[in-house]
Amino acid sequence: MLTPGQAPLADLLTAELHASLTDPALEGMNLLNELVMRFPGAISFAAGRPFEGFFRVEDLHRHLRTYCEYLADELGQTSEQVVRTLFQYGRTKGVIHEFIARNLAVDEGIKADPESIVVTVGCQEAMYLVLRALRADERDVLLAVSPMYVGITGAAKLVDMPVLGVEDAEHLTDLQAVIDRARAGGLRPRALYLVPDFSNPSGYSLSAATRHRLLEIAEREDLLLLEDNPYGLFSLDDERPPTLKSLDTRRRVVYLGSFAKTCFPGARVGFAVADQYVWDGQAERPELFADQLSKIKSMLTVNTPAFAQALVAGKLIESDYSLNSANAGLRQVYRDNLRRLLDGLARRFPPGGPVEVTWNTPGGGFFVVLTVPFTVTDEHLERCAREHGVLWVPMHHFYDGQTPTRQIRLSCSALDAALIDEGLDRFAEFVTGAMNQAT
Repeated sequence: MLTPGQAPLADLLTAELHASLTDPALEGMNLLNELVMRFPGAISFAAGRPFEGFFRVEDLHRHLRTYCEYLADELGQTSEQVVRTLFQYGRTKGVIHEFIARNLAVDEGIKADPESIVVTVGCQEAMYLVLRALRADERDVLLAVSPMYVGITGAAKLVDMPVLGVEDAEHLTDLQAVIDRARAGGLRPRALYLVPDFSNPSGYSLSAATRHRLLEIAEREDLLLLEDNPYGLFSLDDERPPTLKSLDTRRRVVYLGSFAKTCFPGARVGFAVADQYVWDGQAERPELFADQLSKIKSMLTVNTPAFAQALVAGKLIESDYSLNSANAGLRQVYRDNLRRLLDGLARRFPPGGPVEVTWNTPGGGFFVVLTVPFTVTDEHLERCAREHGVLWVPMHHFYDGQTPTRQIRLSCSALDAALIDEGLDRFAEFVTGAMNQAT
């Protein structure tokens, strides 16, 4: 029998482990995963997963053959070399960097030197590598547009880098104030993380004018911009503002990319475009920031699996390097789903109705944020899953995990029309019941 405060032999004490392990940001993800397992039949408006209706196992075989044929026919590799490329450890920075550079030029108007690209194990690794490199000492902090993606706050926690929230992304009134306060307190803002297009979780997008102003501020304040762009291809119309990186003439933007939404998440292939130069004052020529990130990656994941990269490369070759064209059908599904979600909310919660619910109207992407007439807790989420069979995400997880909010994030990407309708019916019943209990 253990006495109070005594730990059993060979076990560990929480207080002696890294502080991030008890951080609300990491706990929130565990909660959602637990509820998914406990309620497997629940309709999920929680996950921002891609729609699965276009997944075909035979496509993976074709993509692989396409890449192998490219290696043999275009690069002149022997059969032994092709086998080695696929089966052996690969180049730390990746083997499809030239393919990614061509795709960025075609779809985003980004002119990227292939050597400035590091292919990573998902975009999450790219975030970690960049933050690990930028965090030199305890003065360094990251700025992030709030509410913010939990992946960036989690990565920052793992490298012991505080995150300062920036409000009002469109007008940038808060950005300068946050920078000034941080510096007055002896801190050193290194970068601003943001998702300019249909951001997770808010669904918000920055105007073209704001993008230009951001680059001006970044130059003036000696700040990097970490542009994460997983949803940019999925707008409700064909008009898209330019990416920050395509406007970047002063190497102020580190572009974070992923093939999870545009190809297949199971491959876990992401990348960073890090074309900044790193000087040490002694070398004859500077190194690319991408090479510095590669050093960290060599000690973290060694390299991104060549087999996974091959599948992405095959799809890029087959689509003439345009994932915008390759995803035309998927983009229409997301447009239909988002419109169905917005229209369904309007029918179930009409203005002046008995339940006062409001929401934003994103111009694309996966996410809609609702404001409800009660403070939303994790207990509400669990009750909704148990009693109504619906999952969603409380917005407090996208702040500090503890600040009370009356907001809920709904994602419509992984559902079909029937599930959206059924899920909204159940969700409306939950909101009505929760409001009645609150009053």
